[in-house]
Amino acid sequence: MAKKEFTYRGKTLDELKKMSLKEFMQLAPARARRSLKKGLTEQQQILLNKIRAKKKRIKTHCRDMVIVPEMLDSTILVYNGKEFTALIIQPEMLGHLLGEFAFTRKGVEHSAPGIGATRSSASMSVR
Repeated sequence: MAKKEFTYRGKTLDELKKMSLKEFMQLAPARARRSLKKGLTEQQQILLNKIRAKKKRIKTHCRDMVIVPEMLDSTILVYNGKEFTALIIQPEMLGHLLGEFAFTRKGVEHSAPGIGATRSSASMSVR
């Protein structure tokens, strides 16, 4: 069975990569379109220039950057408040923010209850 070709709002990957930022803005969801319409911040412009220069291991604190077609297939290290999380930008991420893929909170992992947590454990010896 043939693999289905990726399209984003009716455009193929090749068409998306050839688009300018303004053309992509017309296809992006409302939230991304509005943030791109305001213009990129200085930090976002620096990040985009590093991506265009094809630098390896790009580190950024810029979690509010919209993922645009120029970023596809690049690896970006996004800061989550404690460490840098590696993201490989895939076509399905287009129009989303970088911060959506670098979680700031870890899941809670519970172990067994402690002594005194239940009535039966209150009568247990502490040895």
